[in-house]
Amino acid sequence: MISPDAARNVVGIIGNVISFGLFLAPVPTFWRICKRKDVEEFKADPYLATLLNCMLWVFYGIPVVHPNSILVVTINGIGLLVEGTYLLIFFLYSPNKKRLRMCAVLGVELVFMLAVILGVLLGAHTHEKRSMIVGILCVFFGSIMYFSPLTIMGKVIKTKSVEYMPFFLSLVCFLNGVCWTAYALIRFDIYVTIPNGLGALFGAIQLILYACYYRTTPKKTKAAKDVEMPSVVVSGTGAGGGAAAGGGNTGGGSVSVTVER
Repeated sequence: MISPDAARNVVGIIGNVISFGLFLAPVPTFWRICKRKDVEEFKADPYLATLLNCMLWVFYGIPVVHPNSILVVTINGIGLLVEGTYLLIFFLYSPNKKRLRMCAVLGVELVFMLAVILGVLLGAHTHEKRSMIVGILCVFFGSIMYFSPLTIMGKVIKTKSVEYMPFFLSLVCFLNGVCWTAYALIRFDIYVTIPNGLGALFGAIQLILYACYYRTTPKKTKAAKDVEMPSVVVSGTGAGGGAAAGGGNTGGGSVSVTVER
């Protein structure tokens, strides 16, 4: 008979793998940016939001705040590196106006995180209080990121077309939410359950919409579309981003993905 802790670790490792895939979802977009040496109309907002989400989840998962959550730390730590790389590329190929805005937002995020860290460590002296404060912040930002697909789902219903909602990303977002929700339920963690439960719910709705409107989607020989999907993960994409992936995971944070049909 497998123990609850062992089962939780297995589910968490699977969640790490799925969330990592979500964090890598924007790679085609950034490959395009690097090739053209221009960010064009892409915005850094989704990646800045996912970065903040990952920072919060990393802080939540460290032993002094919420013990026995190392798998939350690992995937969101990876999310921090991935999102930082995206933002570096974005910075290199952005005009000065966008660079200044990025620096301003990043500065606000760092000041906010510093305030949270100092406030929690100096003002709360038990794991329960620290987990509650940081957990509420994670739920708030993670839930906002998971609400981001609502605009896409509304467009699918209005146009009766899933052109802007790739099946694979919808499926991975659903699996990510289910996996991290299961992880949180094995050793009940309300702060991981809420945002990832929402992620699983919205992922399921996207899959249902895909089944309903796939046949009515106009067929095109070739088109390149930029779509936005949640990256918050526990990861989020997020417990997560993402973180994550996140960030997500996880914002509203989201990731821009170029899909060629």
